Amino acid sequence: MKAITVRQPWAWAIMHGGKDIENRTRNIAGSYRGPVVIHAAVALTPCRRGQRLIGGDVEFERDQSGFLGRSPRFAWPYRIPENRGCAIGIVDLTDAHTDFDCYERDIQRLALLYRQDVHAFWETPDSGAGGILGRARVCSQWAMEDNWHLTLANPRPFARPIPHKGALGLWNFPDDLIPEQVTA
Repeated sequence: MKAITVRQPWAWAIMHGGKDIENRTRNIAGSYRGPVVIHAAVALTPCRRGQRLIGGDVEFERDQSGFLGRSPRFAWPYRIPENRGCAIGIVDLTDAHTDFDCYERDIQRLALLYRQDVHAFWETPDSGAGGILGRARVCSQWAMEDNWHLTLANPRPFARPIPHKGALGLWNFPDDLIPEQVTA
């Protein structure tokens, strides 16, 4: 099965925090669509202790023992399990596109709504009216500009992390290590 290595806390956010986009500077997926193993890298996302990372509606703060996360979906702060150097679950890779494609799709969708009002379509957001071009947005709150967006869906975490060496890009994870109950 194909796999992708992601640094913590983003690997955890894909499995448990609702992160539905993995941002990359290039299209590592090519034309592949289908199940992908999420592998938590050994290296943490580079940030200093006490620094905050914000993605989607989750905020992470790094301390001496790793990451602490806060979200409106959770009533209390929670510790992100390290699980570094391990496969932690499977997601479905459904699409890969640039941020420009996100805006283009959204503009087309919004244009259908404003087909009758050409003036509203071309108004700029700073004109006070907030025309259609000002309402266009990327595909997810997790998406970053100037990146490829790998769209992920249907996260299925493993009951226990599977230690394994990661790799760059889209790589092959041994099928015999994947628990059977997760692949269904």
